[in-house]
Amino acid sequence: MRSLVIAAALLAAAATAWAQSPDAVTARGQAAFKDNGCHGCHMIGKFGTPIGPDLSHVGRKHTPDYLTRWLRDPAMQRPSAHMPALELSEADVRALAAYLGSLR
Repeated sequence: MRSLVIAAALLAAAATAWAQSPDAVTARGQAAFKDNGCHGCHMIGKFGTPIGPDLSHVGRKHTPDYLTRWLRDPAMQRPSAHMPALELSEADVRALAAYLGSLR
């Protein structure tokens, strides 16, 4: 019985995440950008610090799939990258990738 309750809860959580609108995911990504201190190294518009690349139009250059891989492990995508591996939840990685991918 306990396994059934856990499975139902996981299924409900997955359905809720799946049902989120793209705008909600992008908004969560924008919040994750601020909450995780990404602005300490990157600019978006006039917000942030110009230590790392300006991300104002990163969505023109990279797809959300590539950005997801980058956020999971920057050194795997480019060994010479100066960006550290971040401790992000999978939901934050996907939301950040959606947000950054929307920046055109």
